[in-house]
Amino acid sequence: VDFIFDARCLPNPYWNPELRGFTGKDQEVIDFLQSEVIVTEFFQDISTFLERWIPRFEQENRSYLTVAVGCTGGQHRSVFLIDRLARYFQSKAFNVIVRHREIQ
Repeated sequence: VDFIFDARCLPNPYWNPELRGFTGKDQEVIDFLQSEVIVTEFFQDISTFLERWIPRFEQENRSYLTVAVGCTGGQHRSVFLIDRLARYFQSKAFNVIVRHREIQ
């Protein structure tokens, strides 16, 4: 992993019994996380950081860059953030591969 970000500081949908059984791919969790200002700030900080440093990796002829986001169970916050980052960078014509370790 080239960069790893720890999302455990963000509100955890797991502690909401209505959201516990869902993942960051489910609309219920997406809506919950998108409603939290701190989650948006975290996403913006990561995307801004990566936009600044990706060109440096490209200048060094790196053929890929691995970014990881972790949280306690790997079901909610990290899944949501990685999927959102993937969409964001795909929209900027980057080839993005997503792999969620803890969900199928």
